[in-house]
Amino acid sequence: MNKILFFIILPLFLMSKQLSPQMQSYINSLKAEAKSKDSNFVDFSAKRGKEIFTSTHIGKRGKPISCTSCHTNDLRQKGKNIHTGKILKPLSPYANPKSMVKVKRVKKWLKRNFKDVYNRVGTAQEKGDVVYYIIEKK
Repeated sequence: MNKILFFIILPLFLMSKQLSPQMQSYINSLKAEAKSKDSNFVDFSAKRGKEIFTSTHIGKRGKPISCTSCHTNDLRQKGKNIHTGKILKPLSPYANPKSMVKVKRVKKWLKRNFKDVYNRVGTAQEKGDVVYYIIEKK
């Protein structure tokens, strides 16, 4: 039983150490929202986040697109916006310590990118899953 608790608590501890207090507060608010929408919600999942991030959809411009279309499969590397050609800094906080720090910026880009790829605003659970996926990428 102690080993099980260790493997549940350790990742949560490591995750909280990687987030700024503001980001941790944002994650907590997303958790509360996700729980209010689904009473079975327990926590976000980097695995689900990867599926969201890598899956291809018909985007708002009517063409197939995924998050990896601009950010690449390696979040430690720079990306390139496929529409504007703008170079994007790495999303992984391990490669770019300024990534995933400012809540206002994270909210803005989650909203914009979900609209670009999914043609809609993401749910609290989807946003949290994607944030967990990005944060865990070393």
